[in-house]
Amino acid sequence: MQTLRYWFSTFVLISQYNPYEFIENVMLAIAMIMIVASIIFPAQKPYMALALSFAIGAAMSILVRQAITPSQRTRVTKINAILMLIVSLYGFIDVIYNT
Repeated sequence: MQTLRYWFSTFVLISQYNPYEFIENVMLAIAMIMIVASIIFPAQKPYMALALSFAIGAAMSILVRQAITPSQRTRVTKINAILMLIVSLYGFIDVIYNT
């Protein structure tokens, strides 16, 4: 029980310290879970579409956050977010046209 309380307090602290980055990380974690589900169940296309839409939303959120409040790693973060956005958009369009 002590371990669960520690993890819960850690998540609360992280969400209070930087809520935008916490939400982006939650979106990316859900996207990864959905991608794994779409690999396990290949006939279920909605999992992949939902995962890619979460990734697109997270990438857009990262780009907006970096535009408003730049961090120390602004260039690397922007490049990674743009690459994730391009790959996610391509995958999303591919999933839509192949269904």
